[in-house]
Amino acid sequence: MDNLQRPDSDPGWERKTLEKLAFATLDEQKARRRWGVFFKLLGFGYLTFILIALVEWDSAKVADKHVAMVDLQGVIAANSEANAETLISALKAAFDAPNSQAVVLRINSPGGSPVQAGMVNDEIRRQRAKYPDKPLYAVVEDVCASGGYYVAAAADRIYVNKASVVGSIGVLMDGFGFTGTMEKLGVERRLLTAGENKGFLDPFSPQADEHKAHARSLLANIHEQFISVVREGRGKRLKETPEMFSGLMWTGEQSIRLGLADDFGTVDSVARDVVKVEEVLDYTVKENIAERFAKKLGAGAVNSFWRGFSSSLPAPSLY
Repeated sequence: MDNLQRPDSDPGWERKTLEKLAFATLDEQKARRRWGVFFKLLGFGYLTFILIALVEWDSAKVADKHVAMVDLQGVIAANSEANAETLISALKAAFDAPNSQAVVLRINSPGGSPVQAGMVNDEIRRQRAKYPDKPLYAVVEDVCASGGYYVAAAADRIYVNKASVVGSIGVLMDGFGFTGTMEKLGVERRLLTAGENKGFLDPFSPQADEHKAHARSLLANIHEQFISVVREGRGKRLKETPEMFSGLMWTGEQSIRLGLADDFGTVDSVARDVVKVEEVLDYTVKENIAERFAKKLGAGAVNSFWRGFSSSLPAPSLY
């Protein structure tokens, strides 16, 4: 300690010593804070530099001619990753990209909601009309069935693998009946409705003939919509058979012979050999963990609310 006086020469030496120690501690804390701020700013600047570099790198890639790819993976449903809103957003971005030479929709889906599939089909046709010089090709991997094929039918051309599963042009509505089980257990179903058909296809009540007939008419109407979409999309390439719209599925090799698909191909081969562009950029909208959690939470709340006001009617599905 500098210039410390002996106790016998300076009675206030203790207080001065404590003050010097306190000031030294404060100076040390200030220095630590300054270095902390410096390193935080340095880290922030480094991250900013990396982000700018990535954006510039990505922009440089987008500036080149490329094929814009959008993934359709899994069940097509409002609460799945393959939902109409997400797919439409990706398709818009893919078509709008100035230097995308074509759009490739990579499909691996067993089907799903006719409404969601129909919305995507409509959007593809709208984008094709908006960008007539920018084709959309569907590339099938393992399976393109039912709702998946509903979407694919809007493409300019459909490419498959020889072992892909294609087709299932049909509609179903499934559920369970528990009336016999309830009788054995001595459980009585107490259903009160306002509207004589509000208990339509209630699984805990006997199935009425008129309800079955009405359900079949619903399915038949949606089936006709599906068939119309396929005929419109495939045109004269379609070689119709009595089984084509029965819900059966075929291999990729068979689907080409039937006109349900056009040729064999993958994303890379279509880009290279058809579009004549090597670069493929993925425009698929990816959800982060927070978005997935929020969507599931929101869907759960909506479903809980809806169950309170609806019957347990199963929805028609393109599976």
